[in-house]
Amino acid sequence: MADDLRQKIQQAFNKVEQKMKDVPGYKGYKEKEVRREADKLLRMQVARGFDEQRRRLVSVQANLVSAGRLNAVLLLDRAAAKLQLLVDRLKTASYGYSGLFSAVKVREAELDALYAFDAALLDSVDKVKGCVEKVTAAPNDEELTKAGNCLIQVVDEANEAFGQRQDVLLKAAPVS
Repeated sequence: MADDLRQKIQQAFNKVEQKMKDVPGYKGYKEKEVRREADKLLRMQVARGFDEQRRRLVSVQANLVSAGRLNAVLLLDRAAAKLQLLVDRLKTASYGYSGLFSAVKVREAELDALYAFDAALLDSVDKVKGCVEKVTAAPNDEELTKAGNCLIQVVDEANEAFGQRQDVLLKAAPVS
């Protein structure tokens, strides 16, 4: 997946960008930009996946309200709020930029680690999807509560894992 997005971005280079690769220092700069752009695209894909599941959950909530099953709505509302928080964090996450005089320099290895970290979140999207499917299929309030608690646990784990993303950037070596 990592190479796919980077290859697509590199194939989109125009002739001027191809010629600029011969300029000293530009090639390394552009490679970092490609890594950042690929990571951003991946994060947006992950965010869309979580947001799709959040929308499904809101739809389930509406059906539960219509059916008069209000007890489970609060639980699912908590899950939907946590999913929204995760989506917002993904959309606004740092993309590994470091300026010329930044205290922390972000190198290619750290950018690759960020990408791998974000790619691992794709598994969390599948787990959340599975939990939302269990919520949707729950025949009674007891099963719905069990599935809702499972969903909240999976979303909390994804949020916690994403919280550790900043550690990848902080492992970058300080300027000496």
